[in-house]
This record gives sequence, structure tokens and C-alpha cells, in this order.
Amino acid sequence: MPLLKTTAITLKSRKWGEADRIVTFYTLRFGKLRGVARGARRMKSRFGSALEPFVSCDLNLFEKPNDTLHRVSQADIKETFPALREDLVLMAGAARMANLVIAITADGDPAPRIFETLLRGLRSLNEGHDPGLTTLLFQIKLLGLTGFRPQTDHCAACGQDMQVQGEGTAGRFSAQAGGLVCDACTRRRSERYLFLAPGSLAFLQQALRMTPEVLNRLKAGGQVRSELETAIEAYVTVVAGKRLPPVDFLAAEAGEPAYELKR
Repeated sequence: MPLLKTTAITLKSRKWGEADRIVTFYTLRFGKLRGVARGARRMKSRFGSALEPFVSCDLNLFEKPNDTLHRVSQADIKETFPALREDLVLMAGAARMANLVIAITADGDPAPRIFETLLRGLRSLNEGHDPGLTTLLFQIKLLGLTGFRPQTDHCAACGQDMQVQGEGTAGRFSAQAGGLVCDACTRRRSERYLFLAPGSLAFLQQALRMTPEVLNRLKAGGQVRSELETAIEAYVTVVAGKRLPPVDFLAAEAGEPAYELKR
């Protein structure tokens, strides 16, 4: 069985059998992997807390022939992000990033930029940046890196250059189409749309362009933040194929996305 060595971030962990765990990682060298850690739930397990969610570790796994489930042989902690375990709001933000990566990445498809963006997002939360805005920004960035970049330059339905509609104009965002939809397609298509003000569009475009290292320089509140949180939540639901646990777990139970056509 080949030995794989890589830096990894634990995305989730669940019980398996009497003493084992099945753990999902996002790794620097191999992308998303799942592994079984034998004896990980025993009191004197050699893994300690290295397999807890949101921990960065140096990981050794054995690749099993004809099996997508690897065998975890060693995990040494690199970063633990303690604030994410002490604050439920931060924990919810970290969980959303992890759940998004699980939902929209393929097994065994390496993408170092996704790994670095997720790591940067966890660090930003741990450092005390605005958790709601940090989670929003890094969701936008992760979507862009995984082939689900929200379309803002061309109509997501027909491909028309959105600049034809003019700079500084408002836009209509369709989660089903995957981004902005032009006026003509808005009239032809039956789905509902979310109105995005010019400031919200500009913020979204800037977030997509910026590198993860400087992403937290962006600030937003009020209408811009509200519109983008609604749009990205609806879009994540579409690309993930299901509703992920809410970022704002303290809010009332979510219904259908607040998502309507405004003319």
C-alpha cells in the first residue's frame, strides 16, 4: 500500500465501529480525501486531537487498492485555531467553509489554491475578524476557485456582455443561472431573481478578483452585505444541491431564500 504524506485540514469526523473514526480531509497534495483512523476514539489514542474539525496537521495515510477510503497512520498537529472552539459564531463560520469545500470539490482532485484559501479563511476567523463578513468573503473566493465562480461580466443565461447595460446599473442575480442575467433573459425566464444594487455588484466583483491574503481588507455593511449574503446563500444551495447548515445559527429557522424579481 503506497504511503501518502501531506499537510491537511480536517473537514469533518464521524464515529465508525466501536473505537474508530472516518475523517474527511482537504489536503495540500491530493485534494479531498477520506480516511479511517483505527482506535482514534480510545482514551490513549495516538492521534490526540489532530483529527478534530478545523485542525491543520501533517498527515500520513496508506492508499488502499480499489478503495477510496485510506488508512490514517499518523497525524501531527500544525495549527489548531482555538478561538473556533470557544465561540459558537466562529465555529459556525468555519463549519460553513468546511461544508462548502466538502460539497463542491471532487475526491482526489488536488487544488493547492483551495487548500490555501480555506487555511487563510480559518486563520482570519481565528484572528477575530468580523465572522459574518469573513465567511461571506471566503465563500465567494472558494466558489470562484472551484469552477462555480458567480458570473458578473456576462449574462449567465445567454452570454451577453453585461457592460452593454451600462456601468453603475443595478443587476438581477439568478442562483439557478449562476450569476447576473440581462434584461432580455429576465423577461424570458421564469425563475425569481435577486436585485443587486451597483455597490453590491462592485463589491462582489472586487471580492472575486482579490487574493485570499488581502481579502479581509474589504468591508461591507447594510444593504451591500444583506444583498450579497442572500445571493450567495441561494447560490450555495444550488451548487451544493442541498441547503447547508446556516451561517447564522442564532437566526430563526430559515425558509426558502428571500429571493424575488424586482423591476
